[in-house]
Amino acid sequence: MIRELLTERKLPALKCREEMLDLLQTKEYGILPPKPDKTEWKVEKNALPHGYCAEFCAGKGTVYRVTAEMTLGGKTFSFPFYAAIPNSEGKHPFFVSINFHDAVPDIWMPTEELIDNGFAVLSFCYTSVTSDNNDFTDGLAGVLYEDGKRGPADAGKIAMWAWAAQRVLDYALTLDALDADRCAVCGHSRLGKTALLAAATDERFAFCYSNDSGCSGAALSRGKNGETKDRICHVFPFWFCEDYCAAPADPAELPFDQHYLVASIAPRFVLVGSAEDDGWADPVSEFLSAAAASEAYEAMGLTGLVCEDALPTHDAFLPEGHIGYHIRPGSHYFGRTDWNRLIQFMNHHS
Repeated sequence: MIRELLTERKLPALKCREEMLDLLQTKEYGILPPKPDKTEWKVEKNALPHGYCAEFCAGKGTVYRVTAEMTLGGKTFSFPFYAAIPNSEGKHPFFVSINFHDAVPDIWMPTEELIDNGFAVLSFCYTSVTSDNNDFTDGLAGVLYEDGKRGPADAGKIAMWAWAAQRVLDYALTLDALDADRCAVCGHSRLGKTALLAAATDERFAFCYSNDSGCSGAALSRGKNGETKDRICHVFPFWFCEDYCAAPADPAELPFDQHYLVASIAPRFVLVGSAEDDGWADPVSEFLSAAAASEAYEAMGLTGLVCEDALPTHDAFLPEGHIGYHIRPGSHYFGRTDWNRLIQFMNHHS
């Protein structure tokens, strides 16, 4: 059944990782900014927002507010993030979480529960990097583009947020308390797209988790229900490079589809999360993308997505392969069930 469904989508064949990344950057997200010429870290211990104090997590963890102060092409740029790290001894697996909120903890990112499970989490609010709109003069965009003018393949906002996640990883890898072999980048919705791009373009991320990333994220564009390539480019053109929005509305005319994005993470681990009632993201297209990307893993002698020959339904969890998948009841949100699946997936492969 799954093979037949994929045949109906008429997907382009996978290419080598370098070719797929070149297409994804030059034709969809834009080319990621270069690494900074210089970076310094300003670290403040227990500088928690929203009234939290040093007794955070009953003394089980410590939170640091870190400001990355960088130089790029002679210009300066900085943004803040939080690092919540268990106080227990040993090296801890960790998440780089691209967050909608500047809050530690918040109801969407249960930091205290993650620390109880032995995980550290480093999070930043995406709008601390650059605004979520068509303004290319603020934040990182203003540093990159003179007068806010972009070239056809220059980075959109998703590529800039992905670049910021990689800078947070730069800091994480300086800490002896964190385990570089068990690090994950994760995000939800537009930030799920961002997490996939961050992992695809940075092999230091051992795991990636995209939750309800949908159109121009994990979901295939060919045959997709709900949000389409034409619709997303009309409403959110600033997420992508200008060439993507100028390309034909019919995704069948593009030289790639979103299984290229998932496949570019091989041979590392990726978990794709969906929600039963999230028709806009289209769980079927997210699942089929994971299935199609499995070919890249199989070519390396690895196991991709492990599933029955049927579409998964109602709280299914498929953690066995290098590509994992889960679908839960509910709609478009990032909740504790999703975090728990990610923890289970990482523990399964550690």
